[in-house]
Amino acid sequence: MANRFMLNETSYHGKGAIAEIPAELKARELKLAFVCSDPDLIKFGVTKKVTDTLDGAGIKYEVYSDIKANPTIENVQHGVEAYKKAGADCIVAVGGGSSMDTAKAIGIIINNPEHADVRSLEGAVATKKPSVPIIAVPTTAGTAAEVTINYVITDVEKKRKFVCVDPHDIPVVAIVDPDMMSTMPKSLTAFTGMDALTHAIEGYITNGAWELSDMFHLKAIEIISRSLRGAVAGTDEGREGMALGQYVAGMGFSNVGLGVDHSMAHTLSAYYDMPHGKACATLLPTVMEYNAPCTGEKYREIARAMGVPGVDEMTQEEYRRAAVEAVKKLSEDVGIVCSLKGVVDPADVEALAKDAYADACRPGNPRETSVEEIAELYRSLM
Repeated sequence: MANRFMLNETSYHGKGAIAEIPAELKARELKLAFVCSDPDLIKFGVTKKVTDTLDGAGIKYEVYSDIKANPTIENVQHGVEAYKKAGADCIVAVGGGSSMDTAKAIGIIINNPEHADVRSLEGAVATKKPSVPIIAVPTTAGTAAEVTINYVITDVEKKRKFVCVDPHDIPVVAIVDPDMMSTMPKSLTAFTGMDALTHAIEGYITNGAWELSDMFHLKAIEIISRSLRGAVAGTDEGREGMALGQYVAGMGFSNVGLGVDHSMAHTLSAYYDMPHGKACATLLPTVMEYNAPCTGEKYREIARAMGVPGVDEMTQEEYRRAAVEAVKKLSEDVGIVCSLKGVVDPADVEALAKDAYADACRPGNPRETSVEEIAELYRSLM
């Protein structure tokens, strides 16, 4: 069996990297950019950092901001129409996962109009043509959507999120500039950072993991563990570390999948509009404990990467517990409480569990699960 690995054509890393956007557009002979960015980023002048570089280079653009924190089918449909009306030939996505996920869906539908029904993109769909060219500029350090072949859309009518997996949606260029992440509030820095750690840990233990992906995930765990506290405190070193660590995690999990933590988190966001990273972080220690019996020696390496001393002298039970405790401690240090008390309506648990079981991430989980066991995981946090 061959293991496929896909990454961006090009990525830029470091302060000031957004200055490379005009050259990349011109090299591809692209004339009019459709700038996807959410309203808050526009309001607070973050998007302007990118549009100023376009203005300076004489590149035309149209700004699209009908984007929600958990982007909806309607956001995508409106974006497709706006893209056509603008006469654009590429997309510059500025924002977190929401902006980039919206951009990916728009770009795919523009070049694959047979998928105008956004729901038809759910799962691993074999679209015929690559998306229109996307240059992705993350403003959060967590989703790694700039390097993945995944995106997530919310179906408001059915109260569910669905995952789309398509090699044709990967941005051609990623611009990972920590200066673009400097305005994140502490809570968002914490949520997105723990999302990145969840990507790295789930990607490392998922059924599809192998040596190449392991390399990325272990390095990501190490970088995130040493950088997140500093990023939340606002240090340059912490911000720069998280910008890199979340990208490295994305390089791995995009190619091997995730697990039931993400399945359960997607459902929490769909039902309660809970921030995705907060949902992932809230669930992570409990899901790690649940999965531990099916992870071999991998929790020892997770604990080692998180800086736990003496792991080689520990028993399997001890290093598994140490890995979980290290994750709990990091969550606590950045202000996240691992509890769903007062968040989840007990009457919703069965429906939540059914939707999580049906989620595209669930089959990658290292431990075989069931609707009943997922329901118990939810209840254990209430």
